[in-house]
Amino acid sequence: QDPQMRQRCFELLEQSAQTSAAKLKFFRLAYGAAGGFGEQVSIDEPKAVIETLAADAKRVTLNWQIEAPAFSKPAVKVLLNLAHIALDALVRGGTLDIGAEERDDVTEIVVRAAGTKIAFDPQIGEALAGRLDPTELTGRTAPAHLLSLIAGRLGGNIQTHADAGTLVLGANLPHAQ
Repeated sequence: QDPQMRQRCFELLEQSAQTSAAKLKFFRLAYGAAGGFGEQVSIDEPKAVIETLAADAKRVTLNWQIEAPAFSKPAVKVLLNLAHIALDALVRGGTLDIGAEERDDVTEIVVRAAGTKIAFDPQIGEALAGRLDPTELTGRTAPAHLLSLIAGRLGGNIQTHADAGTLVLGANLPHAQ
């Protein structure tokens, strides 16, 4: 019956609905049609999803270094998944820097997570590098394995570097000819 409590409940429900919608959009873009029928996806779509997920994660500052208005569907899938992996690694919050550019027929993506504690499963790194046996895949390593396959099909690769306070994930994705 308390109006303030009622208002707070509505705010929490709205926040929960926004987070659920962002997660649904993440899965659609990261694993599904990725923005419809065109070959390019506006950077606004993945950016909005990552911003909502980072806000939900709490204590994460998000920085963008992306000037291109759109990227190929494979690049968007890689960008979203690398950002999600890095966001998961920021268990105590921190900074998530995301950059991407088109250069010499290659899309270069860099995602950097920095915080007081980085929790990065080495098995995910092995899957990103294409070195994890497919029979050893789990729910946590399967998305990383998918990224390795996407990069490999394009003739590109994914690199990782992790230490106590930083995780850097990078991808070089040649454009399809």
